[in-house]
Amino acid sequence: MESLNNLIVGYLGPFGPLMLVGMLGLFMILAMLPFVFKKRDDPLDRINSTEKQASTEKVEALRASKGTDKLDRFAEFLEPQNKDEFSAVQLKLVQAGYRSQNAVRIYYFLQLTLGVIGLICGAIFTFLEMQKGAVATQDLIVMLFGPGFGGYYGPKYWVTRKQQERQEAIINGFPDALDMMLVCVEAGQSLDQSIIRVAGELRAGFPELSSEFDIVSQQLKAGRDKTNVLRDMAERAGAQDITSFVTVLVQSQQFGTPIADALRVFSAEMRDKRIMRAEEAANKLPTKMTLATMMLTVPPLLIILIGPAVYNIATNFG
Repeated sequence: MESLNNLIVGYLGPFGPLMLVGMLGLFMILAMLPFVFKKRDDPLDRINSTEKQASTEKVEALRASKGTDKLDRFAEFLEPQNKDEFSAVQLKLVQAGYRSQNAVRIYYFLQLTLGVIGLICGAIFTFLEMQKGAVATQDLIVMLFGPGFGGYYGPKYWVTRKQQERQEAIINGFPDALDMMLVCVEAGQSLDQSIIRVAGELRAGFPELSSEFDIVSQQLKAGRDKTNVLRDMAERAGAQDITSFVTVLVQSQQFGTPIADALRVFSAEMRDKRIMRAEEAANKLPTKMTLATMMLTVPPLLIILIGPAVYNIATNFG
């Protein structure tokens, strides 16, 4: 064992045994994944599967899978079995613009795949660095596990970024959509027809908001209740302005007030909010530009003002 240890240390450096154990564990995990995925249910478990089936039926209803996707057989490992966790991830993906039935499955598959690839790349890079010389323990841990963490949390960061961008795009285009809807309603069209017209007009400038109105119009044509359709739209958008708009329409429908009056007041409020957002962004600019101004303006100014004096002093006393 001592000779083997000396041989490993001679080839891989002082952390050679640790690297070898880590790589061996990684390869064992990769080798066991096919056997885990091919896991079959024990026939004895079917006797006590009544309670488990009651808890999983809700998750299966949310998945709405047709069994045609290649990742269906890995669904148990690629999707959370908890209904609340599954709903939260699915809602986040929908708000980011990913509405496919297998979005949750693909999301977790990318996290797993990129995490494993990152670990492999980190192990290779660490091995190459150790060949060049000794590496500190802290640097070793960062090089070995850093790419794995980056690959695992990369899809989460991407989805969060897309969610924020989509919500911002919806908020920016919503005041114009309200103005168009108000014009359509005052011209004599119903709310359903005005939604269809606004969706068509906004398709070029604000495709995210247009797609939401298209979904609403299709669901209304399918015969769904208008209140539920509007609330689903607010949930998919994830923006406070859309939620307030849906609340106004629902209350207008419940209390029998004219929709045109409600839209007129609400559209004026949305225009004011857009102006306030623009003013807020403009007021933040001086603060954001202070550091850049100091770094790019003060050094050249000091060189221009003090440079000749410094040069004369150095020349005279030189």
